Amino acid sequence: MTGALGSLHGFAARVLLAYAVALALWGTYRYFRNQELGGGFRASFLIMAGLTAVQGLLGLATFLLGVRPAELLHVVYGIFAVIFLPGTYLYSQGGTRRREAVILAGAAWIVSIAYLRGIATG
Repeated sequence: MTGALGSLHGFAARVLLAYAVALALWGTYRYFRNQELGGGFRASFLIMAGLTAVQGLLGLATFLLGVRPAELLHVVYGIFAVIFLPGTYLYSQGGTRRREAVILAGAAWIVSIAYLRGIATG
């Protein structure tokens, strides 16, 4: 059971990394083209935030079953991502649409790094 859960946690981490990089590229493209983000981007960003929370729950279940990450810093990266994404989304809502684009694209790049570091320390 723990092996399957750990494998699922590892696979989901890689999927989230690819998803975050795709969102980061999309948001960066829209920003440099001086275009607003559409509802599809915002929805995708919120889906990423939700999937990150689910990923955290998978990690917590794995941890409670006795499997520990190689470094405790792995847990810190996960907690950071779970808190950072919704906070950034809420912060980006006040202001111009161009400001929203740079904040959400930047957040996707930052969380991509956190996902990558989480994978590296797992």
